[in-house]
Amino acid sequence: MPAVALAAPGGGGDGQRIGLGQARPALAPLTGPVQRFHRAIRVGVHRIRVARHRRAVQRQHEREAQFSTLPGGVSQATLDAIGACESGGDPTAVSSDGSYRGKYQFDYGTWASVGGSGDPAQAPEAEQDYRAALLYSRSGSSPWPVCG
Repeated sequence: MPAVALAAPGGGGDGQRIGLGQARPALAPLTGPVQRFHRAIRVGVHRIRVARHRRAVQRQHEREAQFSTLPGGVSQATLDAIGACESGGDPTAVSSDGSYRGKYQFDYGTWASVGGSGDPAQAPEAEQDYRAALLYSRSGSSPWPVCG
């Protein structure tokens, strides 16, 4: 039998049950610190998210700056005409069989030959423009026999 029951009036082995009645745990002293802890967690998570977002935006700006100047004297108007014909200007376009990808419908081999890596349809549009200009400066319009 618990010690509290033995110490209570009428406690002991007389068969009486002893309940806690209206007793409430003393949680009030913990409420403030717990709320401050939860707020600190929310603030910390927010700061982490903001920092990650800033880094992602910075990387995007750096990448766009890297591909902002087109090589080989190719005009953006020429590239826009090819892109409009190849994919309707959609940098995420993928051919029905999946072998041609992105605004200029690169295959993986051609994409790699102009320094691209990964999936052309996942690359930023500025990078696709840059790599298409490289290809155009090397090969003219022949890589795009219908649209070039």
